[in-house]
This record gives sequence, structure tokens and C-alpha cells, in this order.
Amino acid sequence: MTSRALTPWLSRARCERSFTAPDLDGCLGSTAATRILDHTSGEVRSLLRDCHQSTAQGDVADVLRMAHGLIAERVRPVYAVNDTQPVSRTLRRGRGSCSQRLAVLEAVARAVGVPTRSRGLLLDGRFWYPRFPGLRAVVPDQVVLAWPEFRVDDTWLDSSALLAAPDLLTGVSDGGHFTNTGKETLFEAAGRGAVRWDDAPGSATDGHDQPQVGCDTCSLSGWVIAELGRYDSRDELFTAHGQTLCWPARTAADPVLSRWSAGAAAS
Repeated sequence: MTSRALTPWLSRARCERSFTAPDLDGCLGSTAATRILDHTSGEVRSLLRDCHQSTAQGDVADVLRMAHGLIAERVRPVYAVNDTQPVSRTLRRGRGSCSQRLAVLEAVARAVGVPTRSRGLLLDGRFWYPRFPGLRAVVPDQVVLAWPEFRVDDTWLDSSALLAAPDLLTGVSDGGHFTNTGKETLFEAAGRGAVRWDDAPGSATDGHDQPQVGCDTCSLSGWVIAELGRYDSRDELFTAHGQTLCWPARTAADPVLSRWSAGAAAS
């Protein structure tokens, strides 16, 4: 079983009502700095300088792929649970969850003028069972995920479509579907095109088709309970739907989980 006691009241109410299909294509995204995506901070600017120095006259997609690799090197993957943590704090700490590290990538994108938006997904908590084999009773039954999308050359690309370039892989895996085990997290798996939240590649967004990337067996759509819509920022998504854990649970768990390396035995 999974835990509902750790879920905020807003999320419980959301999970108990019937869902209507949200408008997925009406969100324009933004390049604005937000509380989470504080791309005017010194930490983000420093990361961006390193990206530019390592990318010889590349386009913005090259810069973002380089940023993804640098984040993977510099921000250690952990099981942190505060999804609204500012990007600057994640970079200062040098550790973050896959959600927090994806937020860093979003902030870099906005800093170079690439609009981003968040696709809200409600996932079955059992998706994380392989990470916590001995702690399943306290795994939330449903998890809110902010999956970033980037507008490059007038086309909306999700993280996998943007990052999956064979010559810029981070080297954490050489193929196959994402299993949510070991050291690889969603953040790394996106870098090789191994994360897809739809049944078929090429789901239409804003009249454009997503490029087909990654393996044919990498759809994780079976874990999606509901679409929560698209928002101009992850700040708006979490304001509308709440975080996965209630405030007391986040306060108690984050100091421990934010130092617990992803891939370590969680039993």
C-alpha cells in the first residue's frame, strides 16, 4: 500500500474529484524569472558562462544540452522533496532531486531567451517502488510531477526531445527504457530520450509534432493517472495543485532525503 496521510489536503481533494481533460496547448510559456526559476541569480549566470565557454558558437539547443551535462556533473542526484526550492539554492547546495535539477535547466533556458512551460502530470506513486523497496508504506499514493517543455525554433519540445542528441549523451546509460532503479534518474534518462509520457512519439502540441526520439519501448504513460494541464511556470503548477507531500512531512523528510544519494539502497 501507499501513504495518503502524507498528502496535502489540496492534493487529496484533487485526487478524489473526477478529472476533465485540461487544455494542453493553450499555454504560451515564459522567459520571466520566478521564485523557483530565479535565472537572474549569480549561480545561474555562472553556470551559463561555463556553458557558453564550452560550446563553440552553438545554437540555443546546444547550450541547453551542455547545461544538462554540467548540471549532471555538478548537482548530485538526491531524494529531496521540496519542489519549490529556488534554482540558486539547488546550485549552491550541489545536490537536488530530478525535479530540482530539471528546474535548473529551465532557468538556464529562460536566461538565454528560450520560453519554457510546465506540463503537470499526476503519477502513480508505485512508479517509485523500485527506489524504496522497504519503505513502500510511506511512499505517497500519487505524485505531482512538473515536466518542462522548451520552445525552440517555434516548436515546443519536451525534455527528451530537446536533449536526446547522440553526440551529447551524459554516458549514464546506453539504451533501453527507464526503470527507475540504480543511479539513473528521470533527469539523466531524459538526456538519452528514454522518457516519454505519451503512448506514441509525436504527440501534437500547439500544432507541432514532437520529434521522435529515444527507444520505442520508453513510454511511461501507464504510470500517468491524470494530466493536470500546462502552466507558464512550475511555480503556477504547484500553486494550483500543491506539492506531493504536506508541509510537515516535507519539513521532516527533506533534511534527510536531500542528502540521500539517488541509487543508494533505500530499504
